Amino acid sequence: MRIIVDGDACPGLNIIEKVSKENELGMIIFCSIDHILRSDYADIRYVDKGSQAVDIKVANECKKNDIIVSQDYGVAAMVLAKGAHAISPKGKIFDNTNIDALLSQRHIAAKIRRGGGKFANPKKRTFEDDERLYNNLLKLVLRYK
Repeated sequence: MRIIVDGDACPGLNIIEKVSKENELGMIIFCSIDHILRSDYADIRYVDKGSQAVDIKVANECKKNDIIVSQDYGVAAMVLAKGAHAISPKGKIFDNTNIDALLSQRHIAAKIRRGGGKFANPKKRTFEDDERLYNNLLKLVLRYK
């Protein structure tokens, strides 16, 4: 089991790294060359610029029972199909019971935006988001390790 992070716009890296260290798990962060990340623990791998380059690399790299941290429902769906587990940076666990509904909501929202509709900006990260990420990531690790 490894923890693989879609590192483009991923808050909570310090929390993810903490869980990885506490459980002696490998951690890989993929990000585009547009970002500069530093870690004394994780293996940081840079990929070329491109609309979905990091997402594709994350999906291709994951193996059964890896835990993927991504806010992208498409990435979550791809890794779940490979037998991996997925969680958002805010601690929402993606699984086969909720991924179809989330993908459907994303599709509808994209149609509304293409039609000129607007949505409120995402809420700022909270302490509760950090707690949820730590607790749910740890829960996944302990359940599947």
